Amino acid sequence: MIRWPLAVGLLLSAMPSLAQVYTYIDAQGNRVFTDQPRPGNAKKVQLPPGNRMQPPPGGTTPATTSEAPHPEPLFRYEMLRLLIPEPDATIRSTSGEMIVTATSEPGLQKGHRYRLLLDGKPTSAPGPSPVFALKNIDRGTHHLAVEILDEQDRIVERTANQPFHMQRMSLAQKRRVKPCATADYGQRPECPLADKPEEEKSSILPFF
Repeated sequence: MIRWPLAVGLLLSAMPSLAQVYTYIDAQGNRVFTDQPRPGNAKKVQLPPGNRMQPPPGGTTPATTSEAPHPEPLFRYEMLRLLIPEPDATIRSTSGEMIVTATSEPGLQKGHRYRLLLDGKPTSAPGPSPVFALKNIDRGTHHLAVEILDEQDRIVERTANQPFHMQRMSLAQKRRVKPCATADYGQRPECPLADKPEEEKSSILPFF
């Protein structure tokens, strides 16, 4: 048997717009709830105050969640890659010097800048030039990558790490690869004038 408070709750949920509820005992002894007044033994049921929230002034519904503004999409380049050196290239330099060049498609956009990374570290401040001159690179295998940054220093594009191998030849090694000729002394770093051999003097006496 359903208790009458529970029955009141069910009736209220089924008829949320009722202004008044009445109750009485029928001929079989059952308690009945209705929204129609009944002469005789029907009594008004005291309803609890409603729990509906009042709308805010102006009729607007308060937002349940605050959404953060979405950042503007970054410009995307179709292609960005290193031109020089080629992947897995071997660079031979006595002083560890080399030139690195990059290219992008489309070209660099206004406010964007290139930045070169050597072994994951920037080689210089970002700039508009895709050509980089590197000096005094240690012997061994290294990795290059180039980035494009926007006005807010966000990375727009980045290449994968590209390996290269630096071989720093000594002057003696370079002389062995290409021996110094007479005309090379004072012209090639590995052929200093101090190492130029003295010219042999002729042993034939001039005739008087």
